[in-house]
Amino acid sequence: MRLPTIRRCPGEGDGKKELAPPFRNPFVHDLRFTPLEKIALMTVTVFPIRLVLAVFMMLLAWPLAFIASVGRNEMQVEPQSLWRKFVDVALKTIMRLMWFAGGFHWMTVKGRQAIPAEAPILTLGPHSSYFDAIPVTMSMASIVMKAESKDIPVWGTLIKYIRPVFVSRSDQDSRKKTVEEIKRRAQSGGEWPQIMIFPEGTCTNRSCLITFKPGAFIPAVPVQPVVIKYPNKLFLPIYTPSEEEKQNPALFAQNVRRQMAKALDIPVTDYSFEDCQLAMAEGQLRLPVDTCLLEFAKLVRRLGLKPQNVEKVLQEYGNRARKMEGERMGLQDFAHYLDVPVSDMLRDMFALFDEHEDNTMDIREYVIALSVVCRPAKTLETMKLAFKMFEAEEDGAITEAELVCILKTALGVEALSVSRLFTAIDTDDMGKVTYEKFRSFAELHPDFSEDYLSTDNTGLNGCRHRPTTKPQTNGFCPDFSLPDAHHSSTRKGSVKKHN
Repeated sequence: MRLPTIRRCPGEGDGKKELAPPFRNPFVHDLRFTPLEKIALMTVTVFPIRLVLAVFMMLLAWPLAFIASVGRNEMQVEPQSLWRKFVDVALKTIMRLMWFAGGFHWMTVKGRQAIPAEAPILTLGPHSSYFDAIPVTMSMASIVMKAESKDIPVWGTLIKYIRPVFVSRSDQDSRKKTVEEIKRRAQSGGEWPQIMIFPEGTCTNRSCLITFKPGAFIPAVPVQPVVIKYPNKLFLPIYTPSEEEKQNPALFAQNVRRQMAKALDIPVTDYSFEDCQLAMAEGQLRLPVDTCLLEFAKLVRRLGLKPQNVEKVLQEYGNRARKMEGERMGLQDFAHYLDVPVSDMLRDMFALFDEHEDNTMDIREYVIALSVVCRPAKTLETMKLAFKMFEAEEDGAITEAELVCILKTALGVEALSVSRLFTAIDTDDMGKVTYEKFRSFAELHPDFSEDYLSTDNTGLNGCRHRPTTKPQTNGFCPDFSLPDAHHSSTRKGSVKKHN
């Protein structure tokens, strides 16, 4: 597979051309520390001191949060009495000291955050680490959290103080109830605290803004975007939705995302939370950093090609592809095969498989890629389907060249060397391998993709040679996000953080 240099399909929502996909997988964190940074972060003196101070600050905040939360009504907001205001200020101060102990020493605030009556919802992005909780502790705004979080000792009490919207994994209607609760609070005329939402729905490496989930935009109320760019955090002007955006939360989300990306000077991409699940799937074939399968998955989603009955459809596709015996097809035949009309999006998908740039493709590669996207953790099932399409009738085996084609597609890369893997499997030196031999080898060597495969470049890199960017260091993510162009600028501000 290869990523074409020209992409035709427009972005979702307004027909405008989207930016090129990011230079690297937005869901992969490349953590690299210099020896000095390792000493500063992991030393036996600094780290324990910071940890003890942070825990002490949380324990200091706990009784205040507990007293202020006693007797609260989940459906009503109590009057902001003098003592509650004192608790609010005290907790903000304690939390600020906690961040200071953690290395965020100075923060310069410019301007001010919009009040709840002006912008009931704050949209934050990009979401990349636990440190993104700093705006929450500075404002004491509500957030969306897993219901299980409230049962964590100490931390659960602090969370309940800011009146979060809880999401329950055990309740099938939880997502719907969450959106309704956000809508109720946002449309209360400023009675409730503001709600901070990470609309991306997952963590990224800050190289771009992925697709925003519509939950924060369904209430159709003004939002204030907050862009997080270390060492700076910016409160952007309030974005008031147009009538069209009020009726179309996806368009509202896209336009707010575009404004935030412009402020960050980073691209936007239509990759989504579902693509994160694909990139991080625990299969034996771990997708490389720059896999083309993320682009393929996006096109599958937008073309509506992901089947409901995955196993049945993949088997049907596999049987049809086997009968073609490697015969290459053009764009019109590809559209007929999928029973969809020719479109710019379909042309972009076709170009992924047109490696020779001769306007032809092998439909077997599409079936393999679709199998990986639909069931990313089932590596052996995908390989079994691929062997079935490629194997010779007389002995049920494939050649090394055919294994190259299969694995290149399954990993979404343009160049791949499988010689070491093929030799290790072909112990009889027959020049061919069967699926049974491959399966037995994979069961004995579950990390075979890391141990036996390599590309012509360094490591398992994906789509055709693209510029690399300097690795960024990131932490790990808490769950502060919601589960699944007309504006007015009334307030500006910024916060600078200095470590």
